[in-house]
Amino acid sequence: MTSTDQEEGTLVTRNACKLCTPLGACLAFRGVEGCIPFLHGSQGCATYIRRYLISHFREPIDIASSNFHEESAVYGGSVNFQKGIHNVSLQYRPQVIGVATTCLAETIGEDMPRLLLDYRKNQGADVPIVHVSTASYRGTHMEGFHSAVRALVEQLCVREGRSERINMFPGMVSAADLRHLKEIVTDFGLNAMVLPDYSETMDGTTWERPEKLQPGGTSVTDIAVAGQSQASIEFGRILECQCTAGHLLKERFCVPRHVLGLPIGIQESDRLFTLLEDLTGRPTPSKYQGQRGRLLDAYVDGHKYVFEKRAVVYGEQDLVIGLSAFLCEIGAAPVLCASGGQSRVFDKCLRQAVPDLPSETLVRENCDFAEIAELALDLHVDFLLGSSKGYGLARKLDVPLIRVGFPIHDRMGGQRIHHLGYLGAQELYDRLVNALLEQKQSRSTVGYSYL
Repeated sequence: MTSTDQEEGTLVTRNACKLCTPLGACLAFRGVEGCIPFLHGSQGCATYIRRYLISHFREPIDIASSNFHEESAVYGGSVNFQKGIHNVSLQYRPQVIGVATTCLAETIGEDMPRLLLDYRKNQGADVPIVHVSTASYRGTHMEGFHSAVRALVEQLCVREGRSERINMFPGMVSAADLRHLKEIVTDFGLNAMVLPDYSETMDGTTWERPEKLQPGGTSVTDIAVAGQSQASIEFGRILECQCTAGHLLKERFCVPRHVLGLPIGIQESDRLFTLLEDLTGRPTPSKYQGQRGRLLDAYVDGHKYVFEKRAVVYGEQDLVIGLSAFLCEIGAAPVLCASGGQSRVFDKCLRQAVPDLPSETLVRENCDFAEIAELALDLHVDFLLGSSKGYGLARKLDVPLIRVGFPIHDRMGGQRIHHLGYLGAQELYDRLVNALLEQKQSRSTVGYSYL
């Protein structure tokens, strides 16, 4: 029996390898300056999402809720919505409110366009309200994230024209990755709108006084003029055929769209730097050429420790693709690539992006951790690469877990892990090699002080 046995038409999931759709939307909204996420649904959804985001980012985050009760579930949440939006506007004075609908509101069929129209008619429209549909039973946190980014562009971008700046849609990466990407484009002399940008709102400094909404994030003004940019860059091979923010800008404002894989490792990072060279007409700054050279040298130094090691890689589909490309690049073998997402193109996109992927590699989507554990038992795995949710399996297999992605809630600094660029690959490579060396030392009967 596998974890996805179908009984009476119901798909069974045990320990899901994904998170809820509105969680991703809430994180995307917190990457907009002065934006407060608002869940139209039950209070429990907001509490669950706050807990998950706080445990990873170690930052406070407020998520408002219309707070459904029994009457709302039967007759609709219009009254709750009107009062909730009004109270949030008074208490937070936000620049924008990001509304995401939960499973309960979606199940009863709430007419959100009508609710928004009624609110604007009764209360006025002094604060922009961006709505995105995020029912968890038809998606994952990544789909909620990308849907929210698209909704922000679709509902706030209003101006045409042309400018020298670019739009960058990096996806759900770490706060440290966002800061690094902004540094890269700045060093190329580019002005970029990064959406979302939670590099400060979800990984900020200490405050002299309490802040209801942390400073930072992509400004509403910058989103409004995204249609004037010379190009859009999106990270995510799974997104290439989807209607994303970059796709919308291309269709509505003729902004050229460039879709890249997450730049993890040398080959994928080379593609990003080559594109930036083409867009600017400038060579890659020497700082990044040096990072690339040191990374190559590290590959040589540590090759004997990672060659032919066998790995289970799990998480968001685009992250798994990027990590798998990195592993093949260093001579390790991803023997199982698993994700809770269900794009139906995961296997195809993975093998296109990673031509060196072994033909016997198992690729699974719509997968949970119970199924991953069942498959991994017979694969003679050397290490796991993924979020903290794989710790139980790593403990059972007695192999190292190298923590990447989201969520990392059993270690400090998950929001500050670099994944992208030569710098991210260097840090990931060092952590991976050291985890394998540490295990070798701990298993030795005599102990090695020199490896």
